[in-house]
Amino acid sequence: MTAQPAPQSGSDQGSNINPATQARQRWMAVLARTDHAILEQEWQNHFADVQWSHLREPQIGMVMVRGRAGGAGQRFNLGEMTVTRCAITLSDGTVGHAYVKGRDRIQAQYAALFDAIMQRDDAASDFIETLANRQAEAKRENARKVAATKVDFFTLVRGEDE
Repeated sequence: MTAQPAPQSGSDQGSNINPATQARQRWMAVLARTDHAILEQEWQNHFADVQWSHLREPQIGMVMVRGRAGGAGQRFNLGEMTVTRCAITLSDGTVGHAYVKGRDRIQAQYAALFDAIMQRDDAASDFIETLANRQAEAKRENARKVAATKVDFFTLVRGEDE
């Protein structure tokens, strides 16, 4: 396995990442934004017989969040955010990882479990796709609500009185 150099600028991110890595990034992002009750219910319904153990118990910590001036300019430290991470191992040796915002240890654990299942055989791909569609719809709905309250300001230019 060879290491890929990190992209130098934000606009280059994703351009030289292989498709398998992009797919994993997508499902991990979906899992990280999904409520633990939904993940737990799906696990109990379809994967309860899967044997697994913790490689790293869920741990709570802080990460520095970075921003860009104007969305594309110079990077700056925005502040710290609480995250929870977890790593699990399935009985066949497949390792799943998860990082979720906040302090939800259960969410981190189930996200890591689904990461391992997806790496092993894509068994939860329909579930992940359904979650992704729900999240996209919620984002569109939120954007629609925000757009309804948008106010456009304009300035009238007056002629100079002499």
